[in-house]
Amino acid sequence: MIIRIDLESDIPIYTQLTNQIMEGIATGELKPGQALPSVRALASDLGINLHTVNKAYSILKDSGFVQIHRQKGAVVQNGGMPPADPAFEERLERELRPMAAEAIGRGMEEERWLALCRQAFGQLNARREGGAIQ
Repeated sequence: MIIRIDLESDIPIYTQLTNQIMEGIATGELKPGQALPSVRALASDLGINLHTVNKAYSILKDSGFVQIHRQKGAVVQNGGMPPADPAFEERLERELRPMAAEAIGRGMEEERWLALCRQAFGQLNARREGGAIQ
């Protein structure tokens, strides 16, 4: 899996890293039980601070995506991604609301908003299933 960090982005580097690893797990590029690079190695490869990688790994651990082993380091959770339980749905709604508010404020139509959501979901799902990206 190739990780790309945009140092000019307004999105914090640890968030970019967390999101890309989650996407890799969701699409199956990163398999259950697969070891992630060490904090030091990934930081060196990306040219970022090792505390940034450590923060991303901690968020992934707290979210249930990875396990941290003393000897193996960060490993993709054997059971795969955590389920879409009510707590996840609450967090999803909480995180989507500001984006929906901005879309409404900018005059975006609901159908366009939904189309973009479907497109993003469909692209990731197609990658997971090994299909073509639309």
